[in-house]
Amino acid sequence: MHSWVDGLPADGLPSLQDRGLAYGDGLFETIAVKAGSPRLLELHMQRLALGCSRLAITADHALIRSELLAYAHQMGEGVLKLILTRGDGPRGYGAFAEAQPRRILQASPSAAYPLANARDGVALYDCATRLSEQPLLAGLKHLCRLEQVIARSEWQDPAYAEGLMRDTSGRVIEGVFSNIFLVRDGILLTPDLQRSGVAGVMRAALLAEAERLAIPCHVTDISLEQLQQADELFVCNSVYGVWPVRAFADLSWPVGPLTRKLQGIARTLLDV
Repeated sequence: MHSWVDGLPADGLPSLQDRGLAYGDGLFETIAVKAGSPRLLELHMQRLALGCSRLAITADHALIRSELLAYAHQMGEGVLKLILTRGDGPRGYGAFAEAQPRRILQASPSAAYPLANARDGVALYDCATRLSEQPLLAGLKHLCRLEQVIARSEWQDPAYAEGLMRDTSGRVIEGVFSNIFLVRDGILLTPDLQRSGVAGVMRAALLAEAERLAIPCHVTDISLEQLQQADELFVCNSVYGVWPVRAFADLSWPVGPLTRKLQGIARTLLDV
């Protein structure tokens, strides 16, 4: 299926003057599509709106929504990626007042992860790459993802399905392409992302479900020691849902009941 640029089918790069290409000046969303419908669309749109506000990108969100729905309908099933850049501009960091935000939609096949990841759990690689602390960008799904690129290049061993990332102060933040949750004494814990990290859409959905179900939940700073003391551990994102974590370094965990409960909820949300 052809990519769309500003609502029209297109091939290749949209423009060599695009600030997204030159500076990573933009945002993106990765959306699961099932039966022609984008899953968790409202949460994706909410995060996109927050990113636009923070980066001062003026975008037509009603138009973006309508294009996402039309593109997903044509896709049928797979993974839809929306890239929203500030648009074209001259050389230099200064924002170009006349820039028109550019909308790029791309389709990929559904991710083919091993079934064992969800069934039996995954092992996490201990990434040496540390996430920088930048509150202005924290939580956003911006285009500058070099920290994740470097972290993912640290391992090739298929025994590791994901990597654990900490910030420069040593706090546990997230996986390379997922968010992380701990369970301790029946309480659900997930890292505070006000300094670094990506506030994932599935993370937001599970936090809302935990509140609805009256599951005690804290968003807080998490140390490596606290992770080591967890009763259950799992990672999540908006494409695969929830993967239990069974191992990290010399530690191991069983697949616990709260993990399984939230995994079932995530499956329902994604219809997988």
